[in-house]
Amino acid sequence: QAQLVESGGGLVQAGGSLRLSCAASGSIFSINDMGWWRQGTGKLRDLVAVISSDGSTNYADSVKGRFTISRDNAKNMIYLQMNNLKPEDTAVYYCYAELAHYSDYRLYDYWGQGTQVTVSS
Repeated sequence: QAQLVESGGGLVQAGGSLRLSCAASGSIFSINDMGWWRQGTGKLRDLVAVISSDGSTNYADSVKGRFTISRDNAKNMIYLQMNNLKPEDTAVYYCYAELAHYSDYRLYDYWGQGTQVTVSS
């Protein structure tokens, strides 16, 4: 088993910045993609940014140029630096990882519990 724990959410004014962190722990053999998704009230969960094990990244168009995803493979952690935040960025942000366990080396999807980001206008 494994678990993902997010931190760093909060309340910020428009134009401000926040940095989210996500730590993966447990019986982890390897981690492929890790990323951030978000879900606003009454909306579907959407991809924000993803980073592969080799460091390649992909972003939603709505956050390009404002958000930066990064990864520390030694610590099994990812980060999301969010700059120039807008009220429409308000959502619960979820960490995601595709990882394999030592027990069977098969890939499984894991999600964190979510962290609230609220941007006031």
